[in-house]
This record gives sequence, C-alpha cells and structure tokens, in this order.
Amino acid sequence: MISKRLTALVGASVAVVAACVSMLAVTTADARPGGRGHAPADKPTIVLVHGAFADSSGFNAVIQRLTKDGYPVVAAANPLRAVPSDAAQLSALLDSIKGPIVLVGHSYGGVVMSTAATGNKNVKALVYVAAYIPETGETVAQLTDKFPGSTVDASLKAVPLPDGVVDLYIDPAVFRANFAPDLPAKDAALYSITQRPATNVALTEPILGEQAWHTIRSYALISGADKIIPPAAQRYMSKRAGSTVQTVKGASHMVFVSHPDTTVSFIERAVRETTR
Repeated sequence: MISKRLTALVGASVAVVAACVSMLAVTTADARPGGRGHAPADKPTIVLVHGAFADSSGFNAVIQRLTKDGYPVVAAANPLRAVPSDAAQLSALLDSIKGPIVLVGHSYGGVVMSTAATGNKNVKALVYVAAYIPETGETVAQLTDKFPGSTVDASLKAVPLPDGVVDLYIDPAVFRANFAPDLPAKDAALYSITQRPATNVALTEPILGEQAWHTIRSYALISGADKIIPPAAQRYMSKRAGSTVQTVKGASHMVFVSHPDTTVSFIERAVRETTR
C-alpha cells in the first residue's frame, strides 16, 4: 500500500518544510480588438493548478485553446511541498486576481485548490481533472489506496533530502506505462524528464480545514483508464462532493494532455453554468 510504502521511506518522524517558492503566473491577453493585456469583462479567469510529478507545461494545449476562446488564464506553480504551504501560496495568488475565477486542478492539485479556495467568494467553480477531492482529515495516500488499481506504489523513486524529508518521483522507466500510456512515447519521455517531485509529507499528511467543495459547485472529469488514481476512487470522491461528472473512456492520468478538447469543453461548461 502506498501509505505503508511512504512511511517506510522516511521513518516515524518527518519535519514539514515551509515552502517559499516563487509563483509562476502565465497571464493572457484580452481576445477583444484593442484589448490586449486586459481581462475580458465577461469572462472569468481560469486558474490551472498542476499536480504531483508534473509542472504547468502539461497544460499548454489547454491554455492555447482557452486563450483562443478569449479567457484570461493563470497557470499556478504548485510547490508540491506540503498541503498547508502549497495552499497558502495558491490562496495568495487567487487573492491577487480581480473578478470571477474558475479553478481547475489536476491530481494533487485538487487537494491544494480544495483548501486554497475556501472562503474565496470570487471562485465560482472547482473543476477536478483526474484529481483528488478530499475531505478533512484524509490523506492523498489513503484516497489512492481506497480502491484497487493504482500503480503509484510500484512507480515511486525516492530521493532523501538532508532535512529528513523525501522527494518522490515517478520512475522514468515506468512513467509512460503507469502515468501516461495514451501519449506518444516521445511526449511521455519528455514529461518523465521534466516532472517535479512531491514530498512524502504532501502525500501522507492529513488535510486540515474546511474543504471548498462543500460551498462551491464542483465538476469532475474522470479518466476512465487511470493507473494513478483508480477511476473507482475518482467516482467515489465526485459522488461524495455532489460534482457534475464526465468520464473520458480509455484516458490515462494525463487526460488533459491526451484529450485537451474534451478538457476545455468541460471547463467551459463549468464557466457557463456558474458564471452567467
């Protein structure tokens, strides 16, 4: 089980790292004539939050389509250090954005946005893309193990850090097979090289505080052939949250890369139903 595996990697006690990582924001221009550099008045800002073992570049195809449709987009740099500090950074970024926001999170990004959006009245919708939709007190490891089918335990490569925390990667040797089997081999190889590690703390620490999906409408795009978060776990979490659900048959954990049109259509549905 992933929780046992992570515990074995770090021992009984691990210090939580206070993450101080710069935010990388990708903002886009107004699609209206003469409006470059100003957000469209009638469209919300789409904020994208990447998950573990990834960075914001995975959203490139999604960003291209959203900006073509006239949406201002911000790609948040998720530090992947610990849920409280990761959420605090995202919350600060959200506070800097004027007007309505539709928040989109992939995988562990769903955990971070569920905490960061709590109490933010500008956030009109939460869109979970092959993502965790946690409840207070749960951990990523527990949710991963709740249903059979995840390959995470067999995929992890650990890098112990001097402070006792452990960085975790998906072993490049199994990255495509377990993380992105529906991507071309050359693309999956690039993502395996550019992946960013998550700490064991981020994946095993209990999630604290009220979760935003209790008060903000949620949407869940489920990847039907996911080998990281089993589809059964995604369905369980989305049903519990009362999310509007769409399943992409045969899609891997990187559904937003392999099916960008479907992902954008789903995001824009959330926009139509919550901000008009």
